[in-house]
Amino acid sequence: MGEAEQQHLPATQEPDNRALYALSVFLSAFLLFQVQPLIAKEILPWFGGSAGVWTTCMLFFQLLLLGGYAYAHWLSTTRHRWIHMVVLVASVLMFRIIPADGWRPLDGADPVGRILCLLTATVGLPYFTLASTSPLLQNWYACQHRTGVPYRFFALSNFASMLALLSYPVVVEPQLHLHTQAWVWSVGFLISAALNYGLFRQSACISAHGAADQAATPDAAPRIRQRLIWVALPACASALLLAVTNHITQNIAAVPLLWVLPLGVYLLSFILTFEGGRWYSRRPFLALFVVALVAMGYAADQQWDVDRIEVLIPVFIGGLFICCMVCHGELARSKPAARWLTSFYLMVALGGAIGGLCVAILAPAVFPALVEFPLLLVVTPAVILWLLYSNHQTARAAPAAPGTATPEQSGKGMLTRLRPTPFWTVWILSLVGVVGLAGYLAKGEWTDLSEARLLSRNFYGALRVADDQESGVRELAHGTISHGEQYLDPAQRRRPLTYYAADTGIGLLMTELEKNKGAIWLGVIGLGTGSMAAWGRAGDMIRFYEINERVLDIARTQFTFLADCASHTEVVLGDARLSLEREPAQQFDVLVVDAFSGDSIPIHLLTREAFEVYFRHLKPDGILAVHVSNSYLDLAPPVAALARQMGREAHLVQNEEDDKTRTFPADWVLVGDRESERFPWIKDKESTITLKSGLRIWTDDFSNLWQILNL
Repeated sequence: MGEAEQQHLPATQEPDNRALYALSVFLSAFLLFQVQPLIAKEILPWFGGSAGVWTTCMLFFQLLLLGGYAYAHWLSTTRHRWIHMVVLVASVLMFRIIPADGWRPLDGADPVGRILCLLTATVGLPYFTLASTSPLLQNWYACQHRTGVPYRFFALSNFASMLALLSYPVVVEPQLHLHTQAWVWSVGFLISAALNYGLFRQSACISAHGAADQAATPDAAPRIRQRLIWVALPACASALLLAVTNHITQNIAAVPLLWVLPLGVYLLSFILTFEGGRWYSRRPFLALFVVALVAMGYAADQQWDVDRIEVLIPVFIGGLFICCMVCHGELARSKPAARWLTSFYLMVALGGAIGGLCVAILAPAVFPALVEFPLLLVVTPAVILWLLYSNHQTARAAPAAPGTATPEQSGKGMLTRLRPTPFWTVWILSLVGVVGLAGYLAKGEWTDLSEARLLSRNFYGALRVADDQESGVRELAHGTISHGEQYLDPAQRRRPLTYYAADTGIGLLMTELEKNKGAIWLGVIGLGTGSMAAWGRAGDMIRFYEINERVLDIARTQFTFLADCASHTEVVLGDARLSLEREPAQQFDVLVVDAFSGDSIPIHLLTREAFEVYFRHLKPDGILAVHVSNSYLDLAPPVAALARQMGREAHLVQNEEDDKTRTFPADWVLVGDRESERFPWIKDKESTITLKSGLRIWTDDFSNLWQILNL
């Protein structure tokens, strides 16, 4: 900001309200990002607990953020600022944080449109108002004060956003029920609206003077190339944010804890780069940028077995942070004078929305597998190289300072043309490195994709069917996790394998029931390949509950468990819990809960309310079988705690891996009544479930993954 801009009203006419501006910016940003995990967790059980719920919510919030910034930019160019007061009052009168039950889906159709409409009807207008607050207040501040740096409010708003996100899984979620969270948030929104109204009243009396002064400043309008940079850099960072979030939530758990970590470091990079120039230095961060790209590319390559959470989380979260620091650091270096502040924020929001659209909407429609993440590991450094090339060309084209000799005038022109400069040497080597990384990732992806028999992708994730000729099996995988296998040999294809083999907990249970019971009425939550149908006998009945229609198509066309089953089988499409809630009591002999996507768990299937639904559908002596195998989470204790509270007994059955019989190591918790003599066959195979002190019962309003992490 030039000295001419700092000449404005006498100090006595400027209200000393900077602290009030800071408080309002902080509170609005805190509320803006606190409501994101709140509303996402509320609707997560309605849409299968899928990681796609968070991705869709993120897309909605990015689009609304773009709308709020566009509105703020337009409002900064008009004298009709009273319009904002109308919007503010309307948002106070019309918002409803907790959605009505009428928004619950009734079938298994693609839920993206329904989620977007639900969010619009509930938090749409309040979020839009909050999104516009920070750029509006910074514009009002720039009009009132000719000292200070309004961009530091941007760093403050991102600090508040990060604090809101990090506090949610650590403080808010474990301590407050969802409805209490909504009530507290509503009170905070009313306080924010009152603060904005007070600042509006103060700024309205002198905004005309500030606008006139800003219009008179000699700053040149940003060029098209500059605006493209403002869009491209945040687009890369935003797309990487969602791609990394997709990767870790689809293979661990779709819960707020793992939503906020990537978003938290994304916001931290904004804070550090816009707080001042001391946190971002180009050379060391570009070196770390190279290391981060290689590390993430290595970890994402499915040819390498990197499946430990203490390795994966630091690699991806740390790598994302470095990439965002480079993108946002270069963005901060290019920020304009305060006159173009709202235009700059509009371009940044546009880039964020483009990145979100590419990952949340375009990628699932175009790519049959999760290839956008390795693609972004190549596109992002390519954008950085383009930026460095563009900056170098601009610097060369800039007129030399008076008295400075040009290379030609100093007699070094010919030498400069013949010998590459250090910039070009490093730039060309970097370009070669990007091409090499692209080749490495492309080879890994091509190997994986070319070996696939079928690839399918939708809202619920990426599915892959492939044949292993050496083992003689066909496998269905969701992400990196197997969801069932079948022998290719027709003579053996009715044999249950993997987590459902005879030596597993569910296999032992079915074997015991077949010995001592007549016809069995079996309910199965989660279809997969249809492996549980291999246990069906003539006279038995099996009802599968499956939310993903693609899984049903694959089970019918790529596997034969359903077709070969001697039992009567039927499949109910839609979220299993919602379907069971609507059905009359089925009186199942066994109800199997096995609906995990990759290593991601739908929490809403492991809560007290869910277990009440399950036991309503079981016979008095029926058994609930819960598949709790997970690389990262110890799910047996929460299940055992629920069983104990409901007067039942939980038995953990674990088995060893057996390559000869294609038996995978599996953890099954069998829940029945307290008559332990009903399980004599389990005694020599049962493992102890250790209930950790302080473990609370999971409900729809409360769950805590911190206590069950397997590090």
